[in-house]
Amino acid sequence: MPYNLVHELIEIRSTATTIEILHNGTCVASHPCSRTRGHVATVHEHRPHSHQAHLEWTPSRILERGGKEGPFTGQVVERIMAGTPHPEMGFRECLGIIRLAKQYSAARMEAAAERALRTGACSYKSVESILKNSLDRLPVAPSDEPAAPSGHDNIGGSEYFE
Repeated sequence: MPYNLVHELIEIRSTATTIEILHNGTCVASHPCSRTRGHVATVHEHRPHSHQAHLEWTPSRILERGGKEGPFTGQVVERIMAGTPHPEMGFRECLGIIRLAKQYSAARMEAAAERALRTGACSYKSVESILKNSLDRLPVAPSDEPAAPSGHDNIGGSEYFE
């Protein structure tokens, strides 16, 4: 339905093939029903203007833009897009990372992206937190594997689970 009717009282008419949305008795939208599970059928004009602007971005354009910020930043953007069922679902997060790259120096952004990759925390919130808390300025461990447990008496081995 048109975004400007979000808090308005509307009437919905549904048939086996069509859904109609009426406002004050006037049909404001009519869509064919989709039988595909999870399929979204949104009319471009029904989206808010900010959402319409997001549609100008394509997955390849976002990947290219993320890669221009640096190789690690590009990899974070790739991981975010690969981690969603549809690449468009990761656009907002990726655009946020690209926006962070404008706020911080290229060196800090790359260091934060590298830390995010090594810790498996590839998200906008994680990269933002790394930068806000200056964790990007700390040395990155050569390996992200956890340390082996110590030989402390309170740590049981397989002999306790037979």
